Amino acid sequence: MRMNRRSLFAALLFALSATPLAAAPDLKNTVYLDTKDGRVTILLRPDLAPQAVAQIKTLTSQGFYNGIVFHRVIAGFMAQTGDPTGTGSGGSKLPDLPAEFTHKAHFVRGTLGMARTSNPNSANSQFFICYAPAPNLDGQYTIIGQVTSGMDVVDKIKKGSQAENGIVSHPDKIIKMQLATDAQASKAR
Repeated sequence: MRMNRRSLFAALLFALSATPLAAAPDLKNTVYLDTKDGRVTILLRPDLAPQAVAQIKTLTSQGFYNGIVFHRVIAGFMAQTGDPTGTGSGGSKLPDLPAEFTHKAHFVRGTLGMARTSNPNSANSQFFICYAPAPNLDGQYTIIGQVTSGMDVVDKIKKGSQAENGIVSHPDKIIKMQLATDAQASKAR
C-alpha cells in the first residue's frame, strides 16, 4: 500500500504523540557518588527539603565528601556516610539544619535521608542510603533524594558488624562526589 505525503505525515504525528518522551535529566539536582565499585547517580529533591539539599550541594561542590568513609552500614537497612571524622559524631562547619519532614515521599530502597542525633534539628552533613523500605523513618528523618542508578554499587559497600550496630572496620569510602553540572563543565574544558 502506498501512502501519500499527507497520510504519511499524519501517521508520523500520531506515532510521535503516542510515544512518551523521556524527561530530560535534572542535572542541577543530580549528584554522582563514585566508590571503588562504580558510580551511584542520585537525584536530589529540593521540592521535599530545600535547605538540606542546598547544604548537600554546597558541601559537594566544595569537595567535602571526597574521601569520606561509610562509617555505619547495616545489611538490609542502610549505609551512612558524611562524617569527616569517620566516627559518626562529626559534621561540617556549616550550621545544623531544621527538620524538613514530609508525608509526600517515603523511605524506600535507594532513598537518601539526612542523619541526625535525637534532636530532629541536628542534621548537618551526614546522610544515609536505604537498602530496603523503611516506613519507620517516614516523618522522622528528612528525605533529600533518591538513587536513580547504581544501587548495585550501594549493595557492594562493606557492611558493619551487627554486634557493633553497623560500625565498619576498614570501611569503604566515597572516592569522589560531584554535582552533575560540575562534571559536565569539567568535561567541556
